[in-house]
Amino acid sequence: MGIAVSHQPDDLLDSGIDLGVVVAYGRLIRPHLLAVVPFVNLHVSLLPRWRGAAPIERAILAGDERTGVCLMAIEEGLDTGGVYASAEARIDRKTVQELRSELIGAGTRLLLDALAGGFGEPVPQVGPVTHAEKLTIEDRRIDPFGPGVQVDRVVRIGGAWTTVNGHRLKLHEVEPLRAASSASVAPERGRVGRLEQDDDGPMLVVADGVVRLVMVQPAGRAVMSGSDWWRGSGLASGTPVGQ
Repeated sequence: MGIAVSHQPDDLLDSGIDLGVVVAYGRLIRPHLLAVVPFVNLHVSLLPRWRGAAPIERAILAGDERTGVCLMAIEEGLDTGGVYASAEARIDRKTVQELRSELIGAGTRLLLDALAGGFGEPVPQVGPVTHAEKLTIEDRRIDPFGPGVQVDRVVRIGGAWTTVNGHRLKLHEVEPLRAASSASVAPERGRVGRLEQDDDGPMLVVADGVVRLVMVQPAGRAVMSGSDWWRGSGLASGTPVGQ
C-alpha cells in the first residue's frame, strides 16, 4: 500500500503525520516526540483501573465483573491521559483471548468514530488507580489449596500450570464445581482423583469443592482431554498436586 514502516519512533518527527495511534506498544512515548505529534492510545481497561502492561489479565485475576476499553490521550505518564471515549464489557468466564478480541473490536469502533466525527476534549480520569504489573510465571501457577474460582481465573488468563508427581502439567480449560458427590477422590485438598465415569475427567479437590480438569497438556505432549491424560498417567486417585 506504499505505507512507510519504521522501528524508530523518532522517524515520526519529520514525517508530517497528523496523529499517532498506539495499541499495546509496551513502551512510553518520549516527551520530545509528544511535543511534535499528538498521540492517542487504545487501552483495554476502564481507566484509571489497571494502568500498565497486563490490564485484561489483572482484571480477570482480581475477579472484576466488568472491564472495558478507553480511547485516551497519551501523556508522559503511564496511561494517565484523559479519555475521549470508552466502552464496557462483562468479563463473566471469558478467556483473555475472548476478552481481548471483544475489546479491540470495540476500541476500533471508538477510534473510527473519533476519526470521522472528531475527538473533542479528553475527560480527566477519576477514581482509584490500580496498576497492572507484567505477569510472572508464578502468577500463572495455580494454587491447588485455594478456591475453585481462582483456579479458573488463572487458567483463563492462559499459561496456567502446576506439577503432578514431579512433572509439569499445563491447564488449558477447567470447570469449577461445588461438590464431588459422584467422585472417588481423596477428601484432602490439593489432590487429584477421578470420577466414577472416566469420561467426566479427573477432579482436583480445592478449598470449596472440586475443579474438573477438562483440557490439559503434560510436559512434552500435545493438548489433550483431562480424561485421556488421567487414563494414561497411571496415577492413583488422591495424588498430590503442586509437588
